[in-house]
Amino acid sequence: MFKRLREDIEAVFARDPAARSRLEVLLCYPGLHAIVFHRVAHALWCRGWLTLARFISQLSRFLTGIEIHPGARIGRRFFIDHGMGVVIGETAEIGDDVTLYQGVTLGGVSLEPGKRHPTLEDEVVVGAGAAVLGPIRVGRGARVGSNAVVLRDVPPGATVVGIPARQVGPRPAEEKKVFPAYGTPPGVELDPLNRAIERLTQRVGELEARIEALTGARTEAGEEEGPERRAGCA
Repeated sequence: MFKRLREDIEAVFARDPAARSRLEVLLCYPGLHAIVFHRVAHALWCRGWLTLARFISQLSRFLTGIEIHPGARIGRRFFIDHGMGVVIGETAEIGDDVTLYQGVTLGGVSLEPGKRHPTLEDEVVVGAGAAVLGPIRVGRGARVGSNAVVLRDVPPGATVVGIPARQVGPRPAEEKKVFPAYGTPPGVELDPLNRAIERLTQRVGELEARIEALTGARTEAGEEEGPERRAGCA
């Protein structure tokens, strides 16, 4: 457990430039506190101490503002940045080196027993306010932008944004050198729907200009033919 704690502290240093000392991280990071509580609660849950495990998870929620069901499976070097409002459901599964920001929900959309919550593979980053819902899988190294609502599987290395979430491209090569805060790499269009609307608006403008040009040409041609026709009638 102490080895896991050291790894979790080092993960904070690797992904948060505001961290200045290990003592600061140990005392002042609610995401770290929530993970420690969860590891204890999960161990009790797996041994059948369900009520005690739920009590510890609720105590953690009261102290940190982060709700992690004791049944959730969480890997190593998990980092919750800021953390307030994070909710992780009972059957959620989280791999190694995963990062969540404040307000993230890993929730279920069914009342049926069994797998109801998402699976996040290694190195996934989920931005603030995002909701990943249902028994879906977010592939290794994928990025979920802030406030996205993910309802379908996300391929490994992809970046998804918007409501509902849409893929905006694979992870750029240069991103591998820089941690993508909030799951949003630089230069990524945050709303592909807006981009599509902008393209349609531009196209409509081009078509209107062509129609005006054609209408103007026909009007000029009609004005030129007018006197000739009148002369012929005379």
